[in-house]
Amino acid sequence: MKFLKIKHFTTQIIPRVCSRLIGTSQKFYAPQNFSDYEEIRSYKQDQPEYFNFASDILDKWTAAEKDGSKTSNPALWWVNGERKEVKWSFDELGFHSRKVANILSDACDLKPGDRVLVILPRIPEWWMFNVACMRAGLVLIPGTIQLTAKDVLYRLQTSGARCIITSQDLAPAVDTISNQAPLLKTKMTVSGAREGWLNFQALYAAANDKHVCVRTRSTDPMTIFFTSGTTGSPKMVEHSQCSYGLGLTIAGKTLNSDANTYLQFSAWLRANATLTNYPITVFCSLPSVYRMLVLCNLENYKFKSLQHCVGGGEPLSPLVMEQWKANTGLDIYEGFGQSETVLVCGAFKGMKIKPGSMGKASPAYDVQIVDADGNVLPPDQEGNFAIRIAPHRPFYLFTHYTGDPEKTASTQRGDFYLTGDRAIKDKEDYFWFVGRSDDVILSSGYRIGPFEIENALMEHPAVVESAVVSSPDPVRGEVVKAFIVLSPEYTAHDQETLIKEIQEHVKKVTAPYKYPRKIEFVQQLPKTIIGKVRRNELRNKEWGKA
Repeated sequence: MKFLKIKHFTTQIIPRVCSRLIGTSQKFYAPQNFSDYEEIRSYKQDQPEYFNFASDILDKWTAAEKDGSKTSNPALWWVNGERKEVKWSFDELGFHSRKVANILSDACDLKPGDRVLVILPRIPEWWMFNVACMRAGLVLIPGTIQLTAKDVLYRLQTSGARCIITSQDLAPAVDTISNQAPLLKTKMTVSGAREGWLNFQALYAAANDKHVCVRTRSTDPMTIFFTSGTTGSPKMVEHSQCSYGLGLTIAGKTLNSDANTYLQFSAWLRANATLTNYPITVFCSLPSVYRMLVLCNLENYKFKSLQHCVGGGEPLSPLVMEQWKANTGLDIYEGFGQSETVLVCGAFKGMKIKPGSMGKASPAYDVQIVDADGNVLPPDQEGNFAIRIAPHRPFYLFTHYTGDPEKTASTQRGDFYLTGDRAIKDKEDYFWFVGRSDDVILSSGYRIGPFEIENALMEHPAVVESAVVSSPDPVRGEVVKAFIVLSPEYTAHDQETLIKEIQEHVKKVTAPYKYPRKIEFVQQLPKTIIGKVRRNELRNKEWGKA
């Protein structure tokens, strides 16, 4: 297993597993292509009594490949920064994951329902453990390698995880706090030997590749995500075998319905080269990655295979969308969702794109704009972005905030689950993001959404990135403040002159009362692990709460 030594993960290139694979099981089959949004809205799935993604989907693809009834791209095609590659068929992914499932059950002494904290870079082992946990009926808790010892301790204590799996790089930090997590019984490192830790490589070499997948109910827990924590401490979001395993098929079938090879980027540095050198048909990434890419001279790159582009994580500036299309000829289809919801709405294939809009509701949900009491508001009126959960709760939705019934209850208003976002639905049923509920700025009686101001700022050539928050003001109560990362060409400009120029620009693009009365130039913006701007951190500093 030489690939275990590959480090410095840059990108992952994988087929659109969560949408393509469903087609192999007739019980969960849906049409491969949709011609328009009405067909998308008519797409429905039934919740089965039992479901396990590993056995019901992945293993069926293996069988289909073996009998020749289905051909496919590799199940996983992994490339690192040095252009080293790992390719697995579905059969190979099954082989590796069955061995790992035996390790988790036997060497780690884990039972179905036990929780496992996996903190790894996006190396091939990450997918092995992911699928292996499904096979063994274990609850996977993924974590990023950027976590500190304090972060790891919080997750261990809060989740009650019995096992932690990580790399040699993070193992020393784990050792400093592991004695404070009494439920933690097993530590395993994926590379090399370490005192007090199981050696995965040695265990893998000796592991049996025969394993019978645990039969899980569709309502059994499959994974727990710690929310990105734009406000407060991260919460545990629990998804069932069905909510996440089948929930992602909606995104795949409606956003990427004819994809062959899918590139998901969490880092942007090598995106141009990767899109040029590999047969990628679908590109999915954060707005920050698209922003960085359009700053490059895209005319020097030819993305010969690229057919479809998807953005998510935060709203994408219409200007970036225009620049991307001008250079690639492709639109960016945005999708909106949460850790709690999977995909809620989006610009689906075949739909007209309205730049700046979140698109229309996913077939998984009845999405509405409601007031504080849960009453549906008419078009063009700002309110709470909400998903109907009564009389029937959609099975795609997260189960609950684990160990926090008060938090779970606080998200419900009448017949709706509130996402915590403010939005508007227009007369054509397109949704428009205003901001997180606690991001909306109230100045002299006006309600101002930060996203609109940030979009206006992005149209100024001096602005690379921006974040808009409220700032205290003795007369107006609060005013708009913009934190701006400048383009290198403008860093030497006179700041007072540049501030006035930017303010006048926003007045013209939006409205005079919305312009940022305060502007601060910064080197970078604080962000969550997945790249969302932490406006609450900036806002707290402004209000003396940091």
